[in-house]
Amino acid sequence: MPIHDLVVTPEIGFNSESLETHLKNDGKLKKGQFVNILRRSVDARQKTIKVNLQVEVRDSQPEVEYVEYFKQERDVRNSDPVIIVGAGPAGLFAAIKAIEGGLKPIILERGKDVQARRRDLAAINKDHLVNPESNYCFGEGGAGTYSDGKLYTRSKKRGSIRRVFEILVAHGATPEILFEAHPHIGTNKLPKLVTALRETIELAGGEVHFNTKVVDFVIEDGEMKGVQTEEGERLKGVAVVLATGHSARDIFRLCKGKEIKIEAKPFALGVRIEHPQPLIDQIQYKCKDRGEYLPASAYSLVSQTTLKGKERGVFSFCMCPGGFIVPAATSPGELVVNGMSPSRRDSKFANSGMVVAVELEDISEYQKYEELAAMEFQASVEKKAWEMGGKTQVAPAQRMVDFVNGKVSSRLLDTSYQPGLQPADMMEVLPHFIGKRLRQAFQYFGQKMNGYLTNDAQIVGVESRTSSPVRMPRDRESCEHVQIKKLFPCAEGAGYAGGIVSAAMDGERCMEGVLSSYKK
Repeated sequence: MPIHDLVVTPEIGFNSESLETHLKNDGKLKKGQFVNILRRSVDARQKTIKVNLQVEVRDSQPEVEYVEYFKQERDVRNSDPVIIVGAGPAGLFAAIKAIEGGLKPIILERGKDVQARRRDLAAINKDHLVNPESNYCFGEGGAGTYSDGKLYTRSKKRGSIRRVFEILVAHGATPEILFEAHPHIGTNKLPKLVTALRETIELAGGEVHFNTKVVDFVIEDGEMKGVQTEEGERLKGVAVVLATGHSARDIFRLCKGKEIKIEAKPFALGVRIEHPQPLIDQIQYKCKDRGEYLPASAYSLVSQTTLKGKERGVFSFCMCPGGFIVPAATSPGELVVNGMSPSRRDSKFANSGMVVAVELEDISEYQKYEELAAMEFQASVEKKAWEMGGKTQVAPAQRMVDFVNGKVSSRLLDTSYQPGLQPADMMEVLPHFIGKRLRQAFQYFGQKMNGYLTNDAQIVGVESRTSSPVRMPRDRESCEHVQIKKLFPCAEGAGYAGGIVSAAMDGERCMEGVLSSYKK
């Protein structure tokens, strides 16, 4: 099966019929042969946009080739249980790995199943009501289910990216994620996929319990034996995998209260910035209209800023072409924004987090909170945003050039953010060292991307849940907590992942540690 590297125009690269015709004309595809795309990326660096393809010519109709994951019937109903706290990507993938290793996973999820979550999300958007147990962060599938579904990751060390993608495809994801340079599922398609993952776990004899909040740990002689739920039930297993996500502040407080070693961790905080998608397309593709075949364009920006002699990075985060800004608060009395894109990325807006690196020395006044210093700083900014927005989920906002020039916007632009926007001086919402660094970076980004710095864009606050503000230290090899045996801190909530794919890989890696410990 010959493999060819091609450089083609968008109408060929994104149109299967045109691609086949192109290969036939070049003599690379004969009658009765089929083409299978192995890799695709867009090169828009020059005036003429090209699509880079790696294709395989086959003598049979191409099918998804599973080389690292195979669905098999397994029965672990009578096997020893392992407790998994959290049904996000880390928890779900840890459960699949547990089944493959012969353990019975019992997943405890504080939130609701993926369908029932919808009503709570609607209540946030329409009525400004935040359910602290069911929201954009908590519930089946975790934060990624209803806030995007981007699969791009730079993580290479935690495990196999290919295996994660194959598992997703086997449960309903489009096979295109196996070859796209920046794969994306889309918020509209993730719920069915998450449901399919749960069904695989349950079919093998695993358990998934919703509306089940863990409020205490069962620890004996320095070893984690299990957990206690809010209803008072005690569940024990051979180990506990803690995959609660980066917003489970009650778990961090529980760890501190029980003197389980945790650490304050640097993170990043800033705003969401929203542009018209056609404007970003014009900047990136250097044309007025991206046409029928080119996807909504994205961008990635980074800058080093200097303030009082200290350098800190400012960078784009979770860029959502053709997307929406959503309310991501997990408790009443706070305001948090995030971004998402449907699979077609057909919104008229482009949004991205634009955040500043926060080091622990930047928040010295919060050191009284010790291990929870960064978390309490994060919470204080979210509370200030809530107050400045009018103590609802209406978000404070300011047009981009107005923000740079220190002018409160008299009128805001249309937005994808459903709860609505309130004009505000974002320098009052944000800590000054964050706001000043954003002003520096925006001016640099305006030079780097001509047209990016414009009053046709606006910033919306605050984007604060970029990563966990707490780390749970663990052994580098086994992933077991450095102090409590049989406790495996996992993924984003423990400070070891950032996104769907890296969290899924870390979930598998932690379960490998559990299995290794169990077999000894």
